[in-house]
Amino acid sequence: MKLIQCGTQPSAAGPADYFTGVVRIDAPFAAEQPARTGGATVTFEPGARTAWHTHPLGQTLLVTAGLGWVQREGGPVEEIRPGDIVWIAPGEKHWHGASASTAMTHIAIAETQNGSPVTWMEKVSDGQYQARAAING
Repeated sequence: MKLIQCGTQPSAAGPADYFTGVVRIDAPFAAEQPARTGGATVTFEPGARTAWHTHPLGQTLLVTAGLGWVQREGGPVEEIRPGDIVWIAPGEKHWHGASASTAMTHIAIAETQNGSPVTWMEKVSDGQYQARAAING
């Protein structure tokens, strides 16, 4: 058994290559071999979001605070709120983040395949995001 005490790991900024806006990543975790699950608690300030990306084995998001948005390629923007659970299928291109006016926190869980849990793609542009903000408020 391994116990990671709250507050023993420093917060990290979401890397600018993969996130737009202010994003904080807390308590990252990774299972030890042969397990391959990992994740973190991620907080997005208003307007902050991920770039488009996929996960080889899917991803689960557990929303814990605020109001956020998630969208799969070709689909509508969906609101996500505390208590919501989002399952993103393997290989499904998507993005997620805070709404335009409210921060959002979720726990993100994904498995690695061939050493990586994610494939990052292009950023969601400000224009794309603002169009979604106009629709979703």
